[in-house]
Amino acid sequence: MKRMILSILVENTAGVLSRVAGLFSRRGYNIDSLSVGETHDPAISRMTIMVHGDDQILDQIRKQLQKLEDVIEIKELTSGESVTRELILVKVKAIEEERQSVISIADIFRAKIVDVALESLMIELTGNQNKIDAFIKLLEPFTILELVRTGITGLPRGSGDIADFDD
Repeated sequence: MKRMILSILVENTAGVLSRVAGLFSRRGYNIDSLSVGETHDPAISRMTIMVHGDDQILDQIRKQLQKLEDVIEIKELTSGESVTRELILVKVKAIEEERQSVISIADIFRAKIVDVALESLMIELTGNQNKIDAFIKLLEPFTILELVRTGITGLPRGSGDIADFDD
């Protein structure tokens, strides 16, 4: 199974997210990660979708997405030609004796402590999936109280912009 990350420009209209997600669910495809946000043009949003599948399934996904009338453009974000990132917030139980160890791990990854309570720390980290996964693995000896991931987001490298957004 291959991983594919698609950056999709869509018209910023009511129901567009539902129509895109519905396309996946009707065909039995799973979305591994989805992030959506308005671009610098309020009429256009960018969806970043990560999916897994064999070549036939991934090709079918691309073709079906192109048929949706809200879709303006689709670009595959490949590892060498794009920058992708993810954000996590993780709340870790950190009693006084553990606090410095958790802070040290956060420092190694250049994460930020964004909330401190008597028995917990909330940490923010941005990076690629491998960095995020390695960070979580190092926190496993501690008690992770809550964790949220934004999902992958990204842009193609280079000086192009939305007007140049084509293959």
